[in-house]
Amino acid sequence: MKTALKRLLAASVVATALGGSLAACGSGSGSASGDGANGEVTLWTHNAGNKDELAAVQSLVDEYNASPDKKATIKVQAFPQDSYNDSVVAAASAKKLPCIVDIDGPNVPNWAWSQYLVPLELEADLGKNLPSTLGVWNGKTYSFGHYDVALAMLARKSDLTAAGVRIPTIDSPWTKDEFDSALAKLKGLGKWEHPLDLGTAGTGEWLPYAYSPFLQSAGGDLINRDGFETAEGSLNGDAAVEWAQWFRGLVDKGYMAQKSGKDSTADFLNGKSAVLYTGSWAADKARAELGKDLVVMPSVDLGNGPKIGGGSWQWGVTSGCRNAEAAMDYLSFTLKPENIAKIAKATGTIPTTAEAAELIPAYAPGGENSIFRAFSEKSAVLRPETPAYPFIATEFGKAVQDILAGADPKSTLDKAAKDIDTNIKSNGGYKG
Repeated sequence: MKTALKRLLAASVVATALGGSLAACGSGSGSASGDGANGEVTLWTHNAGNKDELAAVQSLVDEYNASPDKKATIKVQAFPQDSYNDSVVAAASAKKLPCIVDIDGPNVPNWAWSQYLVPLELEADLGKNLPSTLGVWNGKTYSFGHYDVALAMLARKSDLTAAGVRIPTIDSPWTKDEFDSALAKLKGLGKWEHPLDLGTAGTGEWLPYAYSPFLQSAGGDLINRDGFETAEGSLNGDAAVEWAQWFRGLVDKGYMAQKSGKDSTADFLNGKSAVLYTGSWAADKARAELGKDLVVMPSVDLGNGPKIGGGSWQWGVTSGCRNAEAAMDYLSFTLKPENIAKIAKATGTIPTTAEAAELIPAYAPGGENSIFRAFSEKSAVLRPETPAYPFIATEFGKAVQDILAGADPKSTLDKAAKDIDTNIKSNGGYKG
């Protein structure tokens, strides 16, 4: 089978598997849409349902288009997030991709492997970005993001004090034993059926984003990152099995529900849980309601330090763009500190550079949200930088749900590792 066709089929299978999840995946060996040839460059975004972020993106486009130094007119086309993947897959198959696309960060290697992204050539210095906001594959940078988000644990100081639980800090997080003890003490207060909410009702990309960091903190991983050729021993080794037993044990001990409520933040604020595992996106709402009683804590250390997922939505240029110079020029323009700050402020996210963070009081040094940037700098782990990631994510998600439902951890992880290895081998190791 020709390589290009094989990659198209492999990526299309991945897209079908992911369905409406947060992840995006590539398909096709390169676009030939002609976009950019008529003085217009089209930009696709998944933000049709996010009016604040879309408005911020549009404002940058409007400012660039009004500049006498523009190299082309940028035209925005927004899609609902749930249909964005399908739109990209269909356009790639028909060789009608636009010049500029946004991409869920962990899937950039799959898009690059599919040969319809080109390495970035920007005037801006990407060395200033948080590493988790760059999409790198085979030593080349294919995308960047204006922001990232960070996972953390939220609680009420009053609840922890009442239970006699130490408040963890970034330099002294809870250990595994301390975490277990804290949950036992909180449950002992009798205020909550389940004192912990890890968002177990989540689906799609939430599952690897939220739970693979616990696996990594315990000493396992989704794949052996030395070559990204096998999950054997990493996803199903002793450390991984111990993680899975601990994870299911949180349900068995009554510390958390097998399936949480649909809105964990609302449940926490309504007093249904004592400790909430969530992202920086929930902090402002929680702080507005709880004020100084809110404490923002690092994730638990299961043996190898706290870990959190890194990488959010990013921007790249397609290989079929007829005016890549203009596309790169626009993307360089958006990386001015004030432009990064505009996007991050609109989304309530972590600005990608320190210069931009200084323009947002909450994220400036000493600001109430600066701790999230510190979490990203210290604890963020990128999801595996391999074209196999979308398949890995799907298999890990299935395993997590099965383990939560009471399946045997060892056999469940063995199957996931075997299926991942089979996929990698069937795609020639996803070599460039």
